[in-house]
Amino acid sequence: MILIITHKEDYTADYIINKLNNKKISYFRLNCEDIPKYNFSIDSSLNFNINGIDKFKSVWFRRTKLFDFKNFSLEEQEFLINEYDSFLKNLFSIISTDKWLSNPKNIYSAENKLLQLQYAKSIGFNIPKTIISTNPNQIRDFYFSHNEKIILKPFWNSKLFQNNKTKLLFTNLVDKKHIDDLDNMEITPIIFQEYIEKKIEYRITVVEDEIFVASVDSQKNEKTKIDWRRDNSKFQKDKIPKEIENKCLELVKMLGLKFGAIDLIQDEYDNFYFLEINANGQWVWIESDTGLTISDSIINFLNA
Repeated sequence: MILIITHKEDYTADYIINKLNNKKISYFRLNCEDIPKYNFSIDSSLNFNINGIDKFKSVWFRRTKLFDFKNFSLEEQEFLINEYDSFLKNLFSIISTDKWLSNPKNIYSAENKLLQLQYAKSIGFNIPKTIISTNPNQIRDFYFSHNEKIILKPFWNSKLFQNNKTKLLFTNLVDKKHIDDLDNMEITPIIFQEYIEKKIEYRITVVEDEIFVASVDSQKNEKTKIDWRRDNSKFQKDKIPKEIENKCLELVKMLGLKFGAIDLIQDEYDNFYFLEINANGQWVWIESDTGLTISDSIINFLNA
């Protein structure tokens, strides 16, 4: 039995589950926002049982989403959200299996962007010159020392909920007018990096020891030159040097993961740069665009 930890709006989980159904592979889907509806228990031996199931061959950790507490007071909401979030993290630590894709504690650690850069650099990846600063003078110096072309990106959340709509925060070039006005701004900690002129962008998907390489020519479209996500960019199956493949595999292992979605770029001189790794990134669109059999690899891992 495969345990799938997710929520009801996770279409990537739906995609895999359709394949599991076709292959007649047994699974249990745990939608985290429905925790109150399940019949579960944890006994004094810390054995977890949900709907009569207490043994799992493997666990696919996809996403979590908490129950909607909008009918409670703000104080009650804060208490309940913290309690449910803590309960889930406690629960994940005692589920009896050694086979996770991937273990959530490693996923949470691997989402640290500074740690990613540190590890990537330690194994020989090129990384863009980077600063994290709230010092206007340091930010200005960094900007001018890189020919007035630097980008900024958030540490964590690339989505902003505004006017009842979710907006994606793209990677952007820093505008000169913002540099001129730094002394009048409330600066929050943010990642600044040199902008590297790109030849091509890569999305490397790793499932344990298997590697799937896809690329997108983001530079042929004016909208996507800075961030390929700004338009419906189509990816294609591609290859990268074996040395770079090995670095990708090594990075995923260093972070204690069984899955990783790695963003690389190749500059105009054919140098490869590591940008970041998403420890639980999306990949279905890559499979749809390229025919790469990422889903089969995930199923084989979970069902072996």
